[in-house]
Amino acid sequence: MRIAYVSLHWLRTLNSGVGKKIQSQISAWKDYGHEVKFFMHAAKRLDESALVPGEIVYYTESGKFVSELKRISAIYPLLDAVRAFHPDLIYIRYGMYVYPVHRLAEIAPLVEEITTNDLSQHGGLGVLYGLYNRITRGILIRNTSGLVCLSNELAKAPFNVKYQKPTVVIGDGINMKNIQPLAAPANEKPQIAFIGSPDSIWQGVDKLPAFARACPDVEIHIIGYSHLKPETDIPKNLHLHGYLSTVDYKKVLANMDCAIGSLALHRIQLNESSPLKTRECLALGLPMILPYHDTDLHYLESDFLLKIQNTENNIQTHANIIRDFAYRMRGRRVDNTLIAHLNQEVKERERLLFFEQVINKSRKTA
Repeated sequence: MRIAYVSLHWLRTLNSGVGKKIQSQISAWKDYGHEVKFFMHAAKRLDESALVPGEIVYYTESGKFVSELKRISAIYPLLDAVRAFHPDLIYIRYGMYVYPVHRLAEIAPLVEEITTNDLSQHGGLGVLYGLYNRITRGILIRNTSGLVCLSNELAKAPFNVKYQKPTVVIGDGINMKNIQPLAAPANEKPQIAFIGSPDSIWQGVDKLPAFARACPDVEIHIIGYSHLKPETDIPKNLHLHGYLSTVDYKKVLANMDCAIGSLALHRIQLNESSPLKTRECLALGLPMILPYHDTDLHYLESDFLLKIQNTENNIQTHANIIRDFAYRMRGRRVDNTLIAHLNQEVKERERLLFFEQVINKSRKTA
């Protein structure tokens, strides 16, 4: 197969979570003998050596109205670039609709990846963008030949089911060949890591200062944040590391006893997910606290997993349970054989099989 992989609105950097996912997907597809090209549509310009390799169509930003016109105008060269590649299938990450991106479906069968409850998440961008997304999201989905959802919850959601598209559920995976598990530290006080990105309400990082105050004998390390909003007194046992490169955040994780996942998926009306950061921490050997239903881990019973409720007060109600778990995990690391099903190769084999089914169905109906 010749696969065109399309990402809208954002530049995908090599060290970002999404960038790593895209690279590992493309690498796996190539290892299986397929030809792949990555296409990006974005405004912000960066040193291209920092980006996932691919063809970039830029547009300029200058106020909301002018920026939208520029964004639309950039879709035409994007369509031309994808058409020139002559793909057998086009894979696109969900992004807010921009006219006339649905014409990708005129080039080849189009498969869209649904990663979140965009109705809730995009509503956080303001009334105008939230309404625009509600009105336009179906334009692209109606033109797809299939959907890949990151969770069963998204696959069953009425706002996706109503389009009656062939759908497969594939949680995020991790390239375990490229990850060397970290040796267990010998900490007297438990060390807990949290990895997130600012301005993401579902991360729930705002819950951690209260947890730090409730458990002063536990050290909490937050990667990705240099400050917290609203501004608050930071407890002495809570440490903000800011944005770190892959090399630097692994140095921090090397001293951690366990890690904790996103704390507030409920804020975007989700209960189930399969976060990349969870998979990376597990592959590195860190036991995990899961404050949500994990697509690939919910059935796995292990001492290395602590599952807590996805509620606004989950930290308050489970503070002592989390503290006790962190103490039990000192000096321990996850047995990687327990998480072999998270390997990227397993995930991409299933995705490619779905691609072949979509292509074959499209040929029969052509």
